[in-house]
Amino acid sequence: MLTLFHYPMNAGSRFIRLLLTEYSVPFTLIEETPWVRRREFLQLNPAGSVPVLLAESDQPVAGTMTICEYIDETRGSMSRDKRLMPSDVFGRAEARRLTSWYLDKCENEVTRHMVRERVTRPLMPTEKGGGSPDAGALRAARSNITQHLKYTNYLAGTRNWLSGDKLTIADLAAGATLSILDYLGELDWSGHEAAREWYARVKSRPSFRPLLQERVRGLPPSAHYADPDF
Repeated sequence: MLTLFHYPMNAGSRFIRLLLTEYSVPFTLIEETPWVRRREFLQLNPAGSVPVLLAESDQPVAGTMTICEYIDETRGSMSRDKRLMPSDVFGRAEARRLTSWYLDKCENEVTRHMVRERVTRPLMPTEKGGGSPDAGALRAARSNITQHLKYTNYLAGTRNWLSGDKLTIADLAAGATLSILDYLGELDWSGHEAAREWYARVKSRPSFRPLLQERVRGLPPSAHYADPDF
């Protein structure tokens, strides 16, 4: 069985969990606290970042997109019409582009700052950078949320799914990223009805259920977080 080293409020970790579950791949989870930098974990991934997949023969596969490509090659290619990577070259390019939009651009502009200031900083020891949230960092991150909701709304309003006619890795990446902001109550869906309807479809999928049931210690989710019909 595969083993996934993850952090619950890390978008890449959530994305890989969704991907594995969509393909019905059994796996076990090991939570890795990002700032601890365990020696055993660093031997698997010297970068010290999650997610890391311990694959067959205990071979570590590190990095979100590296893991995604590994899963597609070993599981997705055998899934035929249920494959989450489009069959045509331009479809794959668009799915990868949007996956990067959410896991890289939205992560760097919004999500990681929200998680650091609201989730991890209060838990971290002072010598590791812990303490009270940085109001300026939160303000800057919040100012970037609207553009990502607008873009999601545009995509959802002009396509059946974000990258085209079928569910792809792009939808899982977007869902993984936005679900963290949704947990924190940072998303205002008013005026973004297409995005809201798309997100309701994504989080209604069985693969999302484990994520919606999890809770961060000392930080309850927004009232509608676990409700697919919010």
